Amino acid sequence: MDAEDVLQDEDLDASWTLLSWLASCVMVFGGALPYVPQYQDIQRSSNTEGFSTRVCLVLLVANILRIFFWIGKQFEMTLLLQSVVMILTMFAMLHLCCTVQNTNRVSTRQHRLTDLDFRYFWKWSAFEDYLLFCFGFTVLCAVVTLLLLDSPVFVEALGSLAVMFEAMLGLPQLLQNVHNGSTKGMSVKMVLLWTAGDVFKTAYFVLSESPSQFWVCSSVQILIDAAILLQVPFYTQDTRVKLG
Repeated sequence: MDAEDVLQDEDLDASWTLLSWLASCVMVFGGALPYVPQYQDIQRSSNTEGFSTRVCLVLLVANILRIFFWIGKQFEMTLLLQSVVMILTMFAMLHLCCTVQNTNRVSTRQHRLTDLDFRYFWKWSAFEDYLLFCFGFTVLCAVVTLLLLDSPVFVEALGSLAVMFEAMLGLPQLLQNVHNGSTKGMSVKMVLLWTAGDVFKTAYFVLSESPSQFWVCSSVQILIDAAILLQVPFYTQDTRVKLG
């Protein structure tokens, strides 16, 4: 092999390393990007009606479980970091929603986690209650994982449970739109970014040979994203018919 071939191989390796690094960065931070326009919309309008905070519940549970899955079965560090970034993003969204809702609230009635009223589960008035719930859930997961960590069946079940929750990511938003009979207040940019991100994730999981749970999850997410996007023209047309 001559010197020119060696240089070409080195350039190819360097290019592949750079591409892999960029793909990893996209995986870590790309999942949080769809929430930027939604965050801005809520800030601008001071209205949280179009955003379902149960999306935050789904993602918090899914990513907490994924972190414990990583403890039992070490997969790519990129996916672990992605979970940490997503958890922080969901806390930021919940904090904003609590702030806006408390500002707009006419009644002085507060709903707290300590009330133990299931009717207001995940509809609490204070951001601290969401933190407390997640802390308690994390402690519970830690205890169970510690006891059953040596069981391959438990570890695989934990991973499946984590990605099952994540696969349902768009479901709260889908149901919120059905309940409202409208997609008003929902950021279409957010859903488009969701869809693009899920397509990218699916390709990434397949190419990087990640555990099968991951690409199955992202494939289901793509289907739900498509259903949400179809709601936009459906409810727009329905509104036009009613006005007509």
